[in-house]
Amino acid sequence: MNKLEFNTLVIQQADSLKTYARNFTRDQDDANDLVQDTLLKAVTYFNNFKEGTNLKGWLYTIMKNTFINNYRRVVKTNSFITKEEEITSANLVVSATSNRGENKFVMEDINQALSTLSDDYYVPFSMYFEGYKYHEISDHLSIPIGTVKTRIHVARKAMKKTLHAYKFGD
Repeated sequence: MNKLEFNTLVIQQADSLKTYARNFTRDQDDANDLVQDTLLKAVTYFNNFKEGTNLKGWLYTIMKNTFINNYRRVVKTNSFITKEEEITSANLVVSATSNRGENKFVMEDINQALSTLSDDYYVPFSMYFEGYKYHEISDHLSIPIGTVKTRIHVARKAMKKTLHAYKFGD
């Protein structure tokens, strides 16, 4: 089957796809968008279709996966975005009145506290803070992973003690 024949068969399934899409979206416009995305993916991935297989089933699978992926993307995006209603007036006051000078003093205090740590504690703590995993730190420093965890814990407690003026949640 050539691409033109395939595209014709795919377009013939559009009405059936619209009905199926409404089951997912419950909204006509969203259903039309889902059908359009499905048709575009089907035409784009024409080479992945094996002749002799169920075209309608293949299209339904594309639609279902497209809907699920779009849903996950929306949920993930919404979890990172703070909605206007979620911002309290207390938070607006803090964000409107804080300045960078205050942050400079906080960073100076943190750097001062870090400088009081010995290298045995500073290196694993800073590596962990930068995103290294325990086993990576252990390999890099050639020390047991339990020692890495202990040193990071001790460094964290020392930092909290040194920075007692700031409130920390445990």
